[in-house]
Amino acid sequence: MDLGITGRTALVTGGDSGIGWHTARILLEEGATVVISDQDEKALEKAAAKLDAPADKLHAFAADITSVDSVAALHASVAEAVGDIDILVQSAGVTGAQGLFHEITDEGWVKTIETDLIGPVRLVREFLPDLRRGGWGRLVFLASEDAVQPYDDELPYCAAKAGILALSKGLSRSYAKEGLLVNAVSPAFIHTPMTDAMMEKRAGELGTTPKKAIESFLEEERPYMELGRRGESDEVAAVIAFLCSDLASFVNGSNYRVDSGSVATI
Repeated sequence: MDLGITGRTALVTGGDSGIGWHTARILLEEGATVVISDQDEKALEKAAAKLDAPADKLHAFAADITSVDSVAALHASVAEAVGDIDILVQSAGVTGAQGLFHEITDEGWVKTIETDLIGPVRLVREFLPDLRRGGWGRLVFLASEDAVQPYDDELPYCAAKAGILALSKGLSRSYAKEGLLVNAVSPAFIHTPMTDAMMEKRAGELGTTPKKAIESFLEEERPYMELGRRGESDEVAAVIAFLCSDLASFVNGSNYRVDSGSVATI
């Protein structure tokens, strides 16, 4: 399917693995020039090598979205390499502080919100002039099922992702008339390095294997995931790529759930 983005330029944060990496792969296949970014320079180099794209079509720059200076430096590098971007996919984030509410310190809250909400705010503020200049733009935030169905053992993450949905909706009202469409995608329990780490930790706590930990997690913590499995990163990336495309020309201010039915409400 032709997404109509040949010749467009995209920046994908969190691009060294998981959903971000697969999003970059699809956008490259569809003819876009892609910049991937993440904190770990070595991991980013490996990710770029795996994408195996021509040097003029793929660029990789390490950056920390919690740092104003790092985000500004990223913008300078992107501008020098490819000029303005047309598409921004904000996929970078962390699970953050976990535990029951009374167990989480101020530091845990601040660090999680700083990464999962304030970081995206800084990133969008830095690149917004690019997205507004061309009369055609796409901004996609990675949110989470946790934004609308919070879990009591990761409330900082839930609160941050709820903030992302509010941010996305607000931005969609501000800039649509300029041709910039803003949407969010909310996955649930996707097969990524982040959930691998979560399941390894769970396996250790339960004294079982990661496979058994996944099975018990699905049964006990995510009973509405009707397909009975973790989602795959490319299943989420396909929806993100659609929202980045010309095919989504009338989609604005939406939150697409890619969650196997995990969110129990309509």
